[in-house]
Amino acid sequence: MKRARIAYAGAIHHAVEENGCMKLEDGRIVAEHEVVWLPPVQPRTVFALGLNYADHAKELSFQAPTEPLVFLKGPNTFVGHRAQTRRPKDVVNMHYECELAVVIGRPARRVKREEAYDYIAGYTIANDYAIRDYLENYYRPNLRVKSRDTCTPIGPWLVDAKDIADPMNLTLKTYVNGKLTQHGTTRDMIFDIPALIEYLSSFMTLNKDDVILTGTPEGLADTAVGDEVVAEIEGIGRLMNTIIADE
Repeated sequence: MKRARIAYAGAIHHAVEENGCMKLEDGRIVAEHEVVWLPPVQPRTVFALGLNYADHAKELSFQAPTEPLVFLKGPNTFVGHRAQTRRPKDVVNMHYECELAVVIGRPARRVKREEAYDYIAGYTIANDYAIRDYLENYYRPNLRVKSRDTCTPIGPWLVDAKDIADPMNLTLKTYVNGKLTQHGTTRDMIFDIPALIEYLSSFMTLNKDDVILTGTPEGLADTAVGDEVVAEIEGIGRLMNTIIADE
């Protein structure tokens, strides 16, 4: 099942997809274009993976890590489907990053990799923009690179974990103004989803609605004001947003 959080008629609702429309909890059916899309979950702790695809590490001229490279993101960064992302004035390299986002469904502590999938509520899409002008060190990401307001669209749907047969075999694509610019597969992750859950839960408790952003494959390019960017993941959907000027 595909689930969403939306604003409609002055209130926030939970909805599910039904025949190309959205069914609210009270039974009303509304069209997708009639609503304001919100992040499908309200993220708690958000873990973001750096250089988790070998081809991406290579295109940035860095060696792939031997241990997960993880940093945290604040809730201020997240916006929904069809939202606007602000591009700071005078930056040169603001890259999209299509990522599979894993949403935790219940508390997880010292989880073994063979049990990891039992703790996942579902999957969604994130476009975790990176402003590389501000990067100090690829192995210690600067807050200004990854934690700016509006720079992580997420959604549109949270797809139940049981509806994704193999999350480690999904195609990821990004389109800028309709042109395919990024194409990869989750098969190429260096640290797969069970490994990430085992690693993170080995030293801290993961809680319901924590989110793991699993990294992005190669194929990055700069984005400009006015660009329409679509991040697509097989079986999950298409996440669209627009770049606007920060000023």
